[in-house]
Amino acid sequence: MKLLRTIRLDASDTFVFDRPAEPGEWAVSGAFVFWDRDPDALEGKMRSAFRSGFLGVNSLGWSTLVQIVETSEVERVRLVGALAEQLVAQFGAPDVAAAKPAAEEEVAFTESLCSEPRDTLIAVHRSLENGVVREQFRTLRRREGAEPWRPFSFFEMTGENDTAQETIDLVSLTERDRK
Repeated sequence: MKLLRTIRLDASDTFVFDRPAEPGEWAVSGAFVFWDRDPDALEGKMRSAFRSGFLGVNSLGWSTLVQIVETSEVERVRLVGALAEQLVAQFGAPDVAAAKPAAEEEVAFTESLCSEPRDTLIAVHRSLENGVVREQFRTLRRREGAEPWRPFSFFEMTGENDTAQETIDLVSLTERDRK
């Protein structure tokens, strides 16, 4: 069985998100965090989390990339339990028993993203289209014989073509943060 863990290849998540996920924690899509928010009204780092973040279950922090890892049924059960507890503590579920079906559904969705080989990285792009949140997932794989993952070493990308492109001026972001 395979699930997703957060991965941090560089420090960018620490300035892209208000709360970055810790490297190596279990992750889920996390789109449910935005169910009662207007995505068009989101700004800054919260908008970044909506558009490109996976939710780290323990920290409730965000990660731009996740890695497919092999795991056991025991770990999966623990993940469902941990997510159910977070749904109670942070998202208003009445109790763990009521939260478990939602946590189970979220983890099952996460499993469905893990059809690629282990160690494949996945990125997400979320958008609001006709009042519905749409998620597009892309996989990033090392070319055979390539060195271990490091920033900016991706060679192949698969997934749905995204016609809506966005540009980010990293220099302006850095200068704005310094002020």
